[in-house]
Amino acid sequence: MSSPFIALRRELHQIPEPGFQEFKTQQLLLDQLAKLPQDRMNIRTWRTGILVYIKGTNPTKRFGYRADMDGLPITEETSLPFPSQHPGYMHACGHDFHMSIGMGVITHFVQQPMRDDLVVLFQPAEEGPGGAMPMLASEELQDWMPDQMVALHIAPEYPVGTIATRPEILFANTSELFIDLLGKGGHAAYPHQANDMIIAATQMVGQLQTIVSRNVNPLDSAVVTIGKMEAGTKQNIIAEKGRLEGTIRTLSAASMDKIKKRIEGIAAGIESSFECQVTIDYGSNYRQVFNDPALTGEFMTWLRTNDQVQLVECTEAMTGEDFGYFLERIPGFMFWLGVDTPHGLHNGKLDPDERAIEVAIHTITAYFNFKTQ
Repeated sequence: MSSPFIALRRELHQIPEPGFQEFKTQQLLLDQLAKLPQDRMNIRTWRTGILVYIKGTNPTKRFGYRADMDGLPITEETSLPFPSQHPGYMHACGHDFHMSIGMGVITHFVQQPMRDDLVVLFQPAEEGPGGAMPMLASEELQDWMPDQMVALHIAPEYPVGTIATRPEILFANTSELFIDLLGKGGHAAYPHQANDMIIAATQMVGQLQTIVSRNVNPLDSAVVTIGKMEAGTKQNIIAEKGRLEGTIRTLSAASMDKIKKRIEGIAAGIESSFECQVTIDYGSNYRQVFNDPALTGEFMTWLRTNDQVQLVECTEAMTGEDFGYFLERIPGFMFWLGVDTPHGLHNGKLDPDERAIEVAIHTITAYFNFKTQ
């Protein structure tokens, strides 16, 4: 291990923090930026995020790279010698990689400036509640808004040296789903005097599973998953309250709207059938990651001439990413970076191959230089 960006990744890996609480992460990145030549670089902070502007030699446009910063509430189960020092939190989605790559891109262009300007955004709260929308609306970004945006995400299933992407939809529309049910509790011996929210909740889960199979075009793709259910306090007490937590994922905005309407219709039916109150909260909603077809096609064509990486044209994924909000406003694209590990994203055993960091830095810097020729 000789790369300073691998060393940075290992430091970042030890300090995963929740969204908008990335205080140690922000300070570590600021400390790294302070070590670089400052003559071509301007730095702004926004909440727990950082914006870095690098002046080009003869700029006509402004490029952007986004790196997300937050960790996940997952207990680390790796045997790494640099594990998370924040119990119950881990960089289990590769954000430590994304930030280290961003620092590598900054370092390269501070030392070897390209013709055009570059803005690197270290964005907090990608995992929730969502940092892209408020960062886009921030005063700090308004006069630094890029003309084109690029981002990447590590991909455990691809070998190191592989880049995968596609024009148009790459990641799905996503929405959190929280459903609270309120009935009437009582003694287990007298069920007729109570209103059991365990029964109501299980009935609702069953009905939710019919939404995709009977309401979404089979040629479209959608997912409604309930990942958590809570109800009851003791074995001989009928539950007064129940709570369901899940996620909705669709490839089209129209399907997302339709699914939410069906959920609300099912909730109304549960309220009527069980004489209870049902409250729905959609939590954080992320727009689809829609890769600009022309820019993505140009990137893919350029990659085919690069003998240091292997291009794969992938299919859409039902994962969510708030980089989609950037792409709603700014033309650009996102791509998968192969990191070759058997453990998937959001897994406590995730251990990506660090050689991918240098692959990504080389690819992004070479691409931006290609664009400014």
